[in-house]
Amino acid sequence: MEFRHWLCALAIASTLALNGCEPSQSDSDDTKEPHFVLGQSRVNAMDYQGAVEAFEESLETNPHSAQAHYQLAMLFEQKIPDPAAAIYHYQQYLKFDPQAPNADVVNQRIIACKQQLAADVMAMPTAPAALKQIEQLTEANQKLQADLAYYSNQWVAAKMAPAVQQNNFTPERNAGSASTSATQNFSPKPVSNARPHTHTVAAGETLAGIARKYDIRLNALLEANPGLNPKKLRISQSVNLPSP
Repeated sequence: MEFRHWLCALAIASTLALNGCEPSQSDSDDTKEPHFVLGQSRVNAMDYQGAVEAFEESLETNPHSAQAHYQLAMLFEQKIPDPAAAIYHYQQYLKFDPQAPNADVVNQRIIACKQQLAADVMAMPTAPAALKQIEQLTEANQKLQADLAYYSNQWVAAKMAPAVQQNNFTPERNAGSASTSATQNFSPKPVSNARPHTHTVAAGETLAGIARKYDIRLNALLEANPGLNPKKLRISQSVNLPSP
C-alpha cells in the first residue's frame, strides 16, 4: 500500500516537472471540453502544432477558458516560439482567472517574452531600467512617425493650394473684384487626421504592424478586439481600432 502511494506521488511530481508548474486543474468544464482533452493528448504525443489547433478550437467553443489560454501560452513560449502570441494568451489567462495561484510566475513569463521580442530587434540587457528606456524609445519613435505623417499632409495641402486657387478663379472686368472673388472662392480642404474606427487586414500584415501604423499600443489593440488571435489574421478581416 505504501509502495502504491509512493508511485502516485512520483507520477504527480513528474507531471508538474513536464508542464512547468502548471496551475492546478480542477474537474471543471474547461478541462473536460473535448478539444481541450484532444490538445492535451497531442502535447503528450509531442504534436505541438496539432495541440495549438486543438486548444484554439477549444477557445472557439469557450472564449473565456483560462486553461486553454494558459496551454496556448506555454506552447507559444516553449514549443512554437512566438513571444507576442504567448504574451497575449498569458494575459488572457490572468484576465479570466484573476485568482490564479501561479499569477506571479505568469507575470514573470510575460516579462521574459517581452524581452525576447525586444531581442529580435536589438541586443537587450535584462535590467529593469533598460527595459523602461526601450519602452520610452519605442513611444518616442511612434510619436515621431505620427508627427512626420502630420507635416507631410500639411506640405501636400500647401502644394495643392495654388492649383485650387487657379481653378476657382473667375476673371472679372475689375481687377480688384477678380482678386476678391478668387479669395472668396478659395477654400482649401482641411487635412483630416482622424483615425478610422476599423482596419481591413491586407496580405502580409501582422497585428504588431497594424498597431505601429496607427500609433497604437499593441495591448490597447488586443483589448479592442477580445478573442482575436494574432496568429490567425485573415486578408480582408476587420480589426477594431481603439479610440484616440
